[in-house]
Amino acid sequence: MSTLTTAPGATGAAHRLPEQSVHARLTFAGVMRGEWIKLLSLRSTWWTLGLTVVLMTLLALGQASSLDLMAESPETAAMLAGMHGAEIVSLGYQFGMVTIAVLGALLITGEYSTGMIRSTLAAVPTRLPVLAAKAIALTVLTVVVGVVGLALAFLVTMPMLDDHDLVPALDDPQTWRVFGGTVFFLVTAALFALGLGTLLRSTAGTVTVSLVVLLLLPGILQFITLEWVQDIVTYLPLPAATSFIAVSEAMGMNADLSPWAGVAVVSAYAVAAMVAAAVVLRRRDA
Repeated sequence: MSTLTTAPGATGAAHRLPEQSVHARLTFAGVMRGEWIKLLSLRSTWWTLGLTVVLMTLLALGQASSLDLMAESPETAAMLAGMHGAEIVSLGYQFGMVTIAVLGALLITGEYSTGMIRSTLAAVPTRLPVLAAKAIALTVLTVVVGVVGLALAFLVTMPMLDDHDLVPALDDPQTWRVFGGTVFFLVTAALFALGLGTLLRSTAGTVTVSLVVLLLLPGILQFITLEWVQDIVTYLPLPAATSFIAVSEAMGMNADLSPWAGVAVVSAYAVAAMVAAAVVLRRRDA
């Protein structure tokens, strides 16, 4: 009759290993690393980031190319004289925010569409670290692509801006206000879409709502001349952003909001979407 013996301490180790592995999985650094891997391994991420840089660069180049034509007309020449070069360099942010919003939506809705969200939330039962890690990764990536887009736009437009003495000085506070505001608005657009994506769990629905609120609604409502409608337009994200991104009337400067009020309004959209997403993610089944 054989006897099965257990090495001393083996049972204790067997019981400790699962607990240790669970704690290892639940560290925020591990969650953050997993989100980075998921984000950077997707082909759509690189396409979206590349398209953002291209749009920001090409739109700035197109605006800079039209400066000679503007200088020929007395009316547009006066407008040209009031422009700030940084506004021309950053002009592409209005379309860059579209692609960045798509990236923010895909970061969460892609997991819902594939069912990966169940594995993600099973690995991180507290759930909120997942949303926080996605927000941090998205913010860092958006800042990087925004800076790259502005840098390339600056380089390609510099010869044309120089012809009209519009090269933005890097020691000018208004230059950094425009550039910093551009990157900030891209980040808030990305976080707004991430929050909406968590709420709606649909890529098509999230992209549609994001584009309507961020880009289309101001253009539609501006044709309605009722005073209370125009008051609403002032507090939409894009018009609010112009209060700190635009520093001249030629670029549609929002005179109804101060720059810091515009920052607060734009921030409120991103914060509200993310807070609502955190509450729903915590309470709702995957």
